[in-house]
Amino acid sequence: MSAETRTELPQATGSCCSPAGSCHDGAGEAPAGGVTAVYEVTGMTCGHCEGAVTEEISALPGVTSVQAVAATGRVTVVSEAVLDEEAVRAAVDEAGYELAGRAA
Repeated sequence: MSAETRTELPQATGSCCSPAGSCHDGAGEAPAGGVTAVYEVTGMTCGHCEGAVTEEISALPGVTSVQAVAATGRVTVVSEAVLDEEAVRAAVDEAGYELAGRAA
């Protein structure tokens, strides 16, 4: 008789891209409370793009949550107070994308 060996690779946690193909794993879901604004951002095509936009907007004072979705071009931002749109525009520009404005 021979012993059968089964090798399984561990699942990566906190990796760059989730199974859904984005750079976030849902951990940044919007918390209850705060001010929520949805922006339209052009040029995002993948999880890396989402991560770049999320990183820059997250650095703005008062931002508590950012969820960028390349497939829709929408970025949902939760903050302690209303954000200055020019500050958001500058953050998106720094990430290499363009803020088209607030989503309707």
